[in-house]
Amino acid sequence: MKKHDSATSASLHELPPKAFRERVEVEILESMRKPRPIYYIGLAITVTMLIIGAVAWAIQIRRGMGMAGINNPVGWGAYITDFVFWVGIAHSGTLISAILYLFRSRFRSRFNRSAEAMTVFAVLTAGLFPLIHLGRVWFFYWLFPYPTQRYLWVNFRSPLVWDVFAVSTYLTVSVIFFYVGLIPDLAIMRRIKKGIPQKLYSIFSLGWTGSFREWKHYNQIYKYLAALATPLVLSVHSVVSWDFAMGIIPGWHTTIFAPYFVAGAIFSGMAMVFTLTIPMRKMFRWENVITVDHYEKAAKLLLFTAMIVTYAYVVEFGLAMYSHNVFEKEQFIFRAIGDYKFTYWLMIFCNAVLPWTLFIKKLRRNLWYLWVLSFFVNIGMWLERFNIVVISLAHDFDPYAFGHYVPSATEIAITVGSFGWFLTWFLLFVKTLPAIAITEVKEEAE
Repeated sequence: MKKHDSATSASLHELPPKAFRERVEVEILESMRKPRPIYYIGLAITVTMLIIGAVAWAIQIRRGMGMAGINNPVGWGAYITDFVFWVGIAHSGTLISAILYLFRSRFRSRFNRSAEAMTVFAVLTAGLFPLIHLGRVWFFYWLFPYPTQRYLWVNFRSPLVWDVFAVSTYLTVSVIFFYVGLIPDLAIMRRIKKGIPQKLYSIFSLGWTGSFREWKHYNQIYKYLAALATPLVLSVHSVVSWDFAMGIIPGWHTTIFAPYFVAGAIFSGMAMVFTLTIPMRKMFRWENVITVDHYEKAAKLLLFTAMIVTYAYVVEFGLAMYSHNVFEKEQFIFRAIGDYKFTYWLMIFCNAVLPWTLFIKKLRRNLWYLWVLSFFVNIGMWLERFNIVVISLAHDFDPYAFGHYVPSATEIAITVGSFGWFLTWFLLFVKTLPAIAITEVKEEAE
């Protein structure tokens, strides 16, 4: 695979500029033609996962929240863990795309479209879990912070209310950022499609002609959106971390949570990009377009964020040990040797041990290894959120109030369904829109 990628990459970039642009366009658009059987197999699997989750949620609505494993004192369980996990995946996509654009990283053009689409679908997935956790979902509108004749005045000092504003604002900016980046490619789709699809692409391409004036304004607005999205993502995921840090529960009440959550979001998001794009590259035969060199550069970013996350784990433990707070100290000792020690040490292994193997160049350039590693990182980041949410609630101040929580079959099924929901949207996306930014890759010929 390695020799093949090097050869095809060299032959592609040795083409004259015009031939390079034509070849890139043909290879990327080839994925949107008649799907191969493996695509339908993948879609069938994700739809099945989605149905399993939907049935489990329907049963929970019918029978009540007793179907979930949450109890007293663990009032937040797998659903809030899933919410924070998917918000982290969502925040990473636009952040990766925007920061790499501002730093003019050339390998960005291979991953930014998938990362931005991943953002939109992950926000749609995360938004389901407050409703699922609510139980009586038909009262969902009570979550919105607006005054009504029912005199339900929300507490605007609560981080849970901040979440509503932060996540909705982020979704709006992310969709705009994603759509603006699509406009030149939609014009290409308008040119090659026929019938109703051509009319739809024509509408959404906003009459793009590719003139110098249009490109000038496009580059300006895209730069401003990237500059806006970067601090917005940092602030929004900091707000999500304050759901915990503003509480007094041991293990939550710490100032490190904001940068800790942001670094974890980039880390998990980069891993999810590997999880999605490596099989997609093989499925659509994009070895010419996304080379091993591109993945090696992205792996360095994954390694860098893994180092930050590892440092955060060390600092978090050190703060507890040196704080002279008996409750904080006991909380972290319990994490290491208590009832949930398996999930804690598995998290450490997945997030703070395995990624350091990327210091080895051969492993950074081995796509199978990167793909397997990305699964371990995703598992580790889910367990990180589980440990934060569950262990702190199960072991807080009063030994008399200590409890134990195990996710129920309903919670596991709904979690599986959330992955099915996310992956189904992504598979539909790669057959509807260019999964690689065609115009950005073409710019390399200039």
